Amino acid sequence: MSEASSTNLKFDKKPFVLAVTLTLFATVAAALLAFGDAKTRPEIALRLAEDLNAILSQVVPAKLHDNELSKDTLIITGPDGTPVTVYRARQGEHIIGFAYPVTSESGYAGPIELVMGVSAKGEILGVRVLSHTETPGLGDQIEIQKSDWILSFNGLSFANLAPDKWGVKKDGGTFDQFSGATITPRTVVKTVKQGLTFFHDHQSALFAPAPISPTPKSGETTHG
Repeated sequence: MSEASSTNLKFDKKPFVLAVTLTLFATVAAALLAFGDAKTRPEIALRLAEDLNAILSQVVPAKLHDNELSKDTLIITGPDGTPVTVYRARQGEHIIGFAYPVTSESGYAGPIELVMGVSAKGEILGVRVLSHTETPGLGDQIEIQKSDWILSFNGLSFANLAPDKWGVKKDGGTFDQFSGATITPRTVVKTVKQGLTFFHDHQSALFAPAPISPTPKSGETTHG
């Protein structure tokens, strides 16, 4: 075999060897990722559940109910057609309140996601910010860690605050605005008002009895 033929034979092998090597690396990497995901998924789920329960306990105080809110849920279609997860708070069989997320159309820098708790009488139990992109030092005063402004909603309802007063003082409403950042509190007030409207518009679904699992007949067993 000539020297040129030998060189060409060696060159032709390179793509095949490279492809096999890349395939092996990809397979090992995928296996490691799958293994890591399987190992960490339960831990991540636990942390997410803890975070959810923590935020729910801020808008519906634990002393008001004896059930686990995160496990007593409803799915209701929101005003824009998207599903809204509602967490129901109970004392025994009596529904005493609800918690659910509400999202603004846009704040100063983007949408603001809130979660709010509402009593069975339609009074706000609490409001907290889930996420936002407002300006640090200005718009972030909607966070409970930065200011107690968000607490000004507690105890309010459509029964004790007229609809035209659901606004910042600059607009003739009741709520304080922030110095240099009026858009953010204005947006939050509007969004909380929309959240109360959601409560009033869906009371039949919110207070509907929870589905009761059928009792197995004698000799029958249920399968989980």
